[in-house]
Amino acid sequence: MAKTVRFPCGRRSGLLSFLVLALLALVGHAEGPTAESGVPSAEPVEVEREVVELIPDKKASWGASRLFAPISGLFLGGPGYWYDPRKLEIDTTPSEAYVDIFYVRGNFQRGYEQAESPVTVLLPSRIEADERDSVTIRVMADGYVQKDIHVKVRSRTEKVVVDLEPLPNTLEALSEFYLAGRGRLTFLTDEALTFRIQKADAGFSLVLTETAGGAAAEEAARSVGSPIIASLESRQLGEDLVLEVSLTEKGRQHEVRSRQSYDAVRRLHSFVLDLVPADGGAADIERVRGVLPKIRARDVGGCALAFEEVLRASLGDEELARAMVPKDRFMDRYSRATMRRLGQLSPGGRVEFLDGSRFEVAIPIELSAAVIEASNARGYLSLLRRFIALLEEPEYRTRTLQGWIAPELPAAEFRAIVERAEAAETRCRQKV
Repeated sequence: MAKTVRFPCGRRSGLLSFLVLALLALVGHAEGPTAESGVPSAEPVEVEREVVELIPDKKASWGASRLFAPISGLFLGGPGYWYDPRKLEIDTTPSEAYVDIFYVRGNFQRGYEQAESPVTVLLPSRIEADERDSVTIRVMADGYVQKDIHVKVRSRTEKVVVDLEPLPNTLEALSEFYLAGRGRLTFLTDEALTFRIQKADAGFSLVLTETAGGAAAEEAARSVGSPIIASLESRQLGEDLVLEVSLTEKGRQHEVRSRQSYDAVRRLHSFVLDLVPADGGAADIERVRGVLPKIRARDVGGCALAFEEVLRASLGDEELARAMVPKDRFMDRYSRATMRRLGQLSPGGRVEFLDGSRFEVAIPIELSAAVIEASNARGYLSLLRRFIALLEEPEYRTRTLQGWIAPELPAAEFRAIVERAEAAETRCRQKV
């Protein structure tokens, strides 16, 4: 009797499966043929199966089983049990997985084929195989855990169905931030990452082991680009997610540093790659110091607040607050510098917040409190826009602003929000 073996990704009840099949059979018998109701029955779609031959050049050594085959075959289903050609059908979930098939005799490989499921494997007859002969089936699919199974050539198994499990980790979000000669790539995943970085001529490759790429992260990767990162491409290679980071000539002078943390509120792990100038970026720091005094009161008040109101309303308070809390010393330094400048432009040196509170940012403790609540400071979003405009080239200004206040938002969506905010500001100026 032919035997089908299923290798599931989890436990299943055999009794439940039997009852379901029996119920379906009874329902089908009660309803009668579909053709009698006038509704054409759906023809099952036949998937073309790949056929490979896996028969060793050398037959197995002679043994007692050959001597008694004519007699033992009578008790095993007839002479065909020993002498008929063998075939093994392999199906997988998901379909079209990659299948490596090894013919093993003892501890030695005697044959190898590679195919895509569904596949039918032609094997030697049982009489030509040794008791130790087996087929090792290795099933792989992008985004799934690899699975190995073993089938004895002399067994009655004629079909195996392999259910693959999704990878335990997923890249949920990817974001980029660039400011004043320094860059940062942030990866948010369900579990802590195991990774390796490989240097390349044009940049480096980041390999995230046993991690699948999410749709949002793949879209974000296509929009990455700054004065130091030329592009980022992601591709799934079996259980690993490979991110190819191409650097500009300026970016190749940077060092790559990594750090990890955990976001307990969202239950996500954060993995950050910092691209830091080898010389510490002293020239960029001086450039920032020269830019801040150029920000004027008109840049943070009047119709600039119309731009800010649309921006804040579109992004949402929670997302904006989470994005703007400094997460490292680099961002803390610039958050404090820009907040101090806002204080210098505010009446009495006190920054006003949406709830009516005011902080005198010249006082260190109040400056720290203001930085934490920066998303609610009146004029601060407008100040950031002007600060970035004075610091970065036009093609990177919107990306830099997004990296500061909405890093996880799709780039196209953020551009649309900025366009609406600028339109509101233009209408305000036309009324004045």
